[in-house]
Amino acid sequence: MTEITRAEVCAAACADAWRGAGEVLAHAVGVLPAIGARLARLTTSPDLVLTDGEAYFMSEPPPLGRTAAHGGVVEGWVPYRRVFDIVASGRRQSMMGASQIDRYGNQNISLIGDWRRPARQLIGVRGAPGNTVNHRTDYWVARHTPKVFVEKVDVVCGVGNDRARDGKGLRFHDLGVVITNLAVLDYGEDGRLRVRSVHPGVTAEEVRRNTGFEIDASDAAQTRLPDEAELRLIRQVIDPQGLREREVPVTP
Repeated sequence: MTEITRAEVCAAACADAWRGAGEVLAHAVGVLPAIGARLARLTTSPDLVLTDGEAYFMSEPPPLGRTAAHGGVVEGWVPYRRVFDIVASGRRQSMMGASQIDRYGNQNISLIGDWRRPARQLIGVRGAPGNTVNHRTDYWVARHTPKVFVEKVDVVCGVGNDRARDGKGLRFHDLGVVITNLAVLDYGEDGRLRVRSVHPGVTAEEVRRNTGFEIDASDAAQTRLPDEAELRLIRQVIDPQGLREREVPVTP
């Protein structure tokens, strides 16, 4: 096999987030999460439910950029209104993006600056609150920087561990991992982010320097490499166009 790229390491890490998830709907936002969900379905999580990105459940995960209209076997039709039932019942696992995220996993995708007069308007709160209080939610950050990992988010969209502990009716709150182009992070018993592993070629100092709050990666393991079977699936079946390298370039 040719040299394994950072993007392919990230793809395998994303797939591990769905390892053994069972029969739940995979909600993947971004190229690498989409690859990861498909890879999990083809390897460790055969019961994972995938959509074609529109309104169909597919028996085989289509390559990136292809929908049911391009062929494949459709297992079910899910109009938008039914998605809310799936979310509320906890039968989904989401990997969303984050424009900002703090040490407790509070996530912002709405705006930057004062909400009354924001410096930058983003996509809005969207489904982040419902996701984080109803089912497991992971995050994917393509560029790990201090602008993303901040002391305090400007607006809380996804509910963090500190707010979940103080809130009522949040018994289904479940934050999983945060995967970035530098590392895999999860949460300690205190609800704060910690470094689980750093990707090959990344140093603990690089992670610390690119995080806007105190974090220690000195004892973190190295993120696992995808094996040959996973690389074949990524390169030949799931992402033959190499879209993964655009989201996480070979040369950062």
